[in-house]
Amino acid sequence: MNGTDISHTSKRVARNTMLLYVRMFVLMCIGLFTSRIVLKALGIDDFGIYNAVGDVVVGFTFITSALSAAIVRYMSAGLGEGNPEKQKKIFSASIIIQLALSVLIVILVATVGSWLLHHKMQIPEGRMGAAEAVLVFSTAVLVLNLMSVPYNATIIAHERMGVFAVISIVEGLLKLSVALLLLYGFKDNLVAYSVMMAATALIVRMSYGIYCRNSFEEARGMSSFDKPLIREMMGFAGWNFFGSSAFIINTRFVNILVNAFFGVAMNAARGVAAQVEGLLKNFATNFLTALNPQITKSWASGDKEYCFELVRKGSKYTFWMLLLMFIPIAIWAEPLLRLWLGNVPEHAPLFTRLVLLCLMVDMVPNTLVTLVQATGDVKRYYLITGTSSLLCLPLTWLAFRNGTGAEWAYICFIAVYLSVFAEKLIIVHRQTGFPVRRYFRSFFTITAGEISYMKSIWKK
Repeated sequence: MNGTDISHTSKRVARNTMLLYVRMFVLMCIGLFTSRIVLKALGIDDFGIYNAVGDVVVGFTFITSALSAAIVRYMSAGLGEGNPEKQKKIFSASIIIQLALSVLIVILVATVGSWLLHHKMQIPEGRMGAAEAVLVFSTAVLVLNLMSVPYNATIIAHERMGVFAVISIVEGLLKLSVALLLLYGFKDNLVAYSVMMAATALIVRMSYGIYCRNSFEEARGMSSFDKPLIREMMGFAGWNFFGSSAFIINTRFVNILVNAFFGVAMNAARGVAAQVEGLLKNFATNFLTALNPQITKSWASGDKEYCFELVRKGSKYTFWMLLLMFIPIAIWAEPLLRLWLGNVPEHAPLFTRLVLLCLMVDMVPNTLVTLVQATGDVKRYYLITGTSSLLCLPLTWLAFRNGTGAEWAYICFIAVYLSVFAEKLIIVHRQTGFPVRRYFRSFFTITAGEISYMKSIWKK
């Protein structure tokens, strides 16, 4: 890649980053207000039920989240190769696979999820009917979100971040509207909230579909059934499964474990911490969303050195962004949560501090994962890191069985994912030649190119 191309790419990444940060800022403001209203309208017990039961459903996304990563990777690589026909085949294969797996998810929730709800979870007396409704409509939200993945991935692969930002903001405003409607009072606010969240997911799904069909050739109609491509994507996703399933299990299924040992009040506290985590995660994710397609495309085009540079910048900027946000929140967690929510569930400040540490050890090496996915050779990487990550759930269970507090779920996560970070670096170095020493040095050095890059973001 010559200097002109690099300059053009840097400007595009800078522009897309700014669009995503505008999106993030608006969504953060909306989200803070929405969470306060929802907690007030539902109450701590119903808020805890929604988080606990919702996590039963979301827990099954370990089956499809791996495939979602495969879709983004294949679409970005297809664009890097400049093959429109292959892009259409990839999109069609993605739709077929997501449909099949959505059916599987519904079956699993109706059987395993229902069994967990009725036999393993602590639901307050008289609220089982509402919890069942949450299970049904949360499943509808999950299926609609899964069917949006190919369209969402197409927009990201084409780097149309302005459209991605607009649809996300519309989604945030719809969720705010749902929260405000709860203030008028329904016969059962928890059931009404579940129904309206499903309606919101349907509107978002339709918005992505309409835009993609009008803007991208590959999203118009279905290509021929490409069995070898589907098999290839499923093979990629199969190994990717270990990494993504571990994270889902270590967050969603641990939440179910917390419910079994400590009840819905502790789920409410974890729900608040998760809201804070989601808001701060957007800071890092927005930048990485703009950067990750360039990592895949630069690897696909053979520009190895530029690809490594993007990986280093992604980790470095993620580390400093999260650290600068972690410090004030860790110091003033109690007053900030009280200002935000008014009624703060017990243990929420402690959980908030711990979840931010979890976020750092999980998000900083994110671009290393993108680099491995760009190579297409993910078997060894996910076999090792995925197996190690899965230790988190049994370690948490052992801690709870020995009488520790609910905060040990976060402590186990941090310990396991620090060791996985080291594994990622070793494997990526051996597989791609990625320079590990330069990677760590880059965290504490600022180059002229990075100064220029940050100026371009500011000017935009």
